[in-house]
Amino acid sequence: MPLQDPAPATPTTADSKSVKTSDRELSRKIREALVSDKSLAASAHSVRIMSHDGNVTLKGRVKSEDDKKAIEEKAASIAGTGKVTNDLEVRAN
Repeated sequence: MPLQDPAPATPTTADSKSVKTSDRELSRKIREALVSDKSLAASAHSVRIMSHDGNVTLKGRVKSEDDKKAIEEKAASIAGTGKVTNDLEVRAN
């Protein structure tokens, strides 16, 4: 009896590729919104934005609580309410 190749651990399908593309697009849109907002401190422009299956995680350090909240609100306005995890830290002065 011939041996069958085991199924790949994470199959590559058209759907999985489109999810990755949509996650990249989601992160790109959030990054554009942050960079274009000149009211945010420069540190806000360099936060890490990670998207997976439409959910977004924000990481990094920001200057103030106001920036932290504004970044989360911008991300939520693009990703959707309840889809953003804010792991940003406010830098101590």
